[in-house]
Amino acid sequence: MTKKSENILLFMWVVSLTATMGSLFFSEIRGYEPCELCWIQRIFMYPLVLILGVAYVQKNARIAVTTAIFSVIGGAISLYHYGLQKVSFLSENAPACGRVSCTGEYINIFGFITIPFLALTAFVLIAITSFMLLKDSKGEK
Repeated sequence: MTKKSENILLFMWVVSLTATMGSLFFSEIRGYEPCELCWIQRIFMYPLVLILGVAYVQKNARIAVTTAIFSVIGGAISLYHYGLQKVSFLSENAPACGRVSCTGEYINIFGFITIPFLALTAFVLIAITSFMLLKDSKGEK
């Protein structure tokens, strides 16, 4: 494994850890109750911390396929959730989402940065670096 691949794995792990700690900060410290879509996004982000941590220790670049799948699915859910918050057509026709509305915005920085936007950013970063890692590992063969 090249040093570049190691650095990519470390970056991916740091992004997933930051996203996980951020979501726990919002729910456990700030007291924001997650909606159903937030929980689904967590289902795809939280395992990445363990998967990428183990992959980094083992120097296993083959994990990039798994992380790409998790991040693309999680990113799609985040994008949909963000659309529910920001696109009037989607928010007006949003299905009932449980105790907490999926259209609610606990934070809204600069008019566009919401919690699903932050999750989407993390998933996109992990997806891009997963594809970079796949490309880099194919070049080693």
